[in-house]
Parts: sequence; structure tokens; C-alpha cells
Amino acid sequence: MFDVKNIRKDFPIFAEQPDNFVYLDSSATTLKPQSVIDAVAGYYSKYSANVHRSIYTIGEQATAEYEGSRGKVAKFINADSHSIIFTKGTTEAINLVAYTWARKNLKAGDEILLTEMEHHSNLIPWQLCAQETGAILKHIPFNEDGTLDLSEPEKWFTHKTKLVAVIHQSNVFGTVNPIKDIIKMAYDVGAIVLVDAAQSVPHQTVDVQDMDCDFLAFSGHKMLGPTGVGVLYGKPELLEAMPPFLGGGEMIRTVSLNDSTWNGIPWKFEAGTPNIAQAIGLGAAIDYINKIGLEKIHEYEQELLNYALEKMQEIPGINIYGAAQKRGAVISFNVENIHPHDLAQFLDNDGIAIRAGHHCAQPIMKKLGVSATGRASFYVYNSKEDVVRLCESIEKTIKFMGGSK
Repeated sequence: MFDVKNIRKDFPIFAEQPDNFVYLDSSATTLKPQSVIDAVAGYYSKYSANVHRSIYTIGEQATAEYEGSRGKVAKFINADSHSIIFTKGTTEAINLVAYTWARKNLKAGDEILLTEMEHHSNLIPWQLCAQETGAILKHIPFNEDGTLDLSEPEKWFTHKTKLVAVIHQSNVFGTVNPIKDIIKMAYDVGAIVLVDAAQSVPHQTVDVQDMDCDFLAFSGHKMLGPTGVGVLYGKPELLEAMPPFLGGGEMIRTVSLNDSTWNGIPWKFEAGTPNIAQAIGLGAAIDYINKIGLEKIHEYEQELLNYALEKMQEIPGINIYGAAQKRGAVISFNVENIHPHDLAQFLDNDGIAIRAGHHCAQPIMKKLGVSATGRASFYVYNSKEDVVRLCESIEKTIKFMGGSK
């Protein structure tokens, strides 16, 4: 049994909110357990010192905790710790690759292959890169059911394809893309692959050795950790060959007035005082997830997802987007004759927090022919009772707004 009632006791926000509080926006950011809050506060209150620079006791403790978190991240995705770069989040991690590997290796006429279901963070960096390098952007389309159209791979994967950047799990449809198949298609034409795993790493086992991707990016705040910390995994041989992203302290080995040499990986890409407290908090979040068990979390989320899909489809006038067989616990939807922003406001009046908007995926909205959708996303602290409350509030809103009968 998945004991949601006891899990909720670990999240102090539930004690601070009204009894009717239901949080269904974990795809945007997750709530934080007390152990993560304590880890962040513990750094500031007990051993607040800079890392890698001090031989006094609290400085060494800070370094040990910071690098210990790097080790936890590495183990979590089955990587070597030297392959783990701490960033501010998925967005910065993708930009790091776009500004270092891509600008060094791409030239006019080369092709960058994306998909139509990418988050803006995996579109805009490549748009900027293409403008500067002369590379060409191509986009694998998605089908009506929210799955990628890979029926003609030779149309997308060609000898000109140099980089494939693809989302692992859609933040709109919940679709879990066949990432290993995509990576094989990319490698067959000699391309490099970056995986946006912001929505997948918190919810399912991601093994970079088994996946065999070149780069993988994700964020701490979507997996119970603090904001302001993310991760870029890269194959060591690629990271070694890449120039630094930022210049300053820590990323150097030697400095003279006119030239410098660079530190080894991963520190070559972590200029300045890093996000120490946040990285330590991410380590605590991984400890918390491991304590529950990622497989148990995934199984429970799938149970919640199936229950929610069943209940929501019973509501007259509701339109759910995406019907992939393999999907995460994310449901984007609209209700006939009710704008999603209005719906979200009415749900909030009932203590229910959902997302409403374009979800940083405007191209998806355009193809769907809508300006926005509502979105409910689930995590470890949600229950079937939350789903019932959501459906009841939607039906109440329909009745009040005079929507579908």
C-alpha cells in the first residue's frame, strides 16, 4: 500500500494550507518535504562556508556535502560523478550545450532535429544557435494522440543531422517518447543526442548508461528539491572537448594576466560560487525519493493517472489531450465553453491548484487549435480523493458557468 496520508505529514505546506488544499501542479514544481527544507537550512545555519576553497572544518564539511550530492545525483541516473554538472536548472543545462558544444561543432547547412512537442527551453536555445551558426532546424511532428510521428525516420534523420534534442516526457501530453529508438536513429546518422528529462527523472528510472544518450538535463525543483539547481549529464569525452560556458573562479586551473588554463570536469563548467545549499537540498530530495522507492512512486502514479483519466472522461464536455499508451501522470484538458483560466480560478476557490496556460509549449497549443489548456499533474502526495475533488469541482464549475449539459 502507498501510504499517502503519512507521506503528506512530511510536507509542511499541508499544515499551513486549509484542509481542502489539493496541489495538482507538480509538473511545474513539486512541494518540498521537511527533510529537504532542513538540509537547505542546515547548510546556512550550521556550516555556511564556500566549497573547494577552505581547509577549515565547516568549509570542508560544505565541500563534502556539496560533492556528496553530486555523487547521489550520479548514482540516481547511473552516471560517473565527473559527468554531473550542477546548473540552475534544465534551461541552463540545455543552454550550456547550445553555447559550447553546438556553437563549436555546427556550421551552415547542418541540421538540428527537434520535435513539435518541445518545451520552450528546448526550442529557443536551438533557434538562437541556428541563427548564429547557419544550422537548419527540423521538427518531428506529433500525431493527434500526442505521440511522435516516427513512421518515416529517413525524412528526419539524415546525413545532415548533427544534433537531436528531444523531450523524454511531454509536459503537456504526458507522452513518454521512445527515447532509445530515437537515440539509435540519431546514432545511425552520426548525430549527437540531448535528452530533456525534466519531466521523466522525478517519476521513472532513468539510466544514462542504458539509454546511451550524449547529454541529459533535468531540474531539482521538479523532484522535491529546491529551485535554482539542475543537472547536466554529459559523456566525459564530450565534456572534456567542450570550451567553458562561463569564466571566473573555480573553473580555472592556472591564471595569468593574459591567459588561463581550465579545471577538469565537471568544475570547468561551474564558474563562481556554486548553488551550494540548493545542490545539498537536491541530494536530500534524492534520499527522500530513494526511501520511498522510485519504482513504487511510478506504479502509484500510474494507478492515479488511470483513475483520473477514467473519472475525468465521465464529465460531459471535457476534452483530454493525448492518448499515448506510455505516459506520465499528467493530464491536459479543456472544458467546453469555459476558458481554462476561468476554470483554474473556480478550482482555486475550492482549494484545488491546477495549471492553466500554454505550459511553455506555444507550438503545441497552436497545432491543437487552442490558446491554453488546464493541466493536472500528480506526485507522491496526491490521492484518489484529490481526483474526486478535482472532478467534483469541474462539474460544479460547469453547472455554475452554464457549460456543457
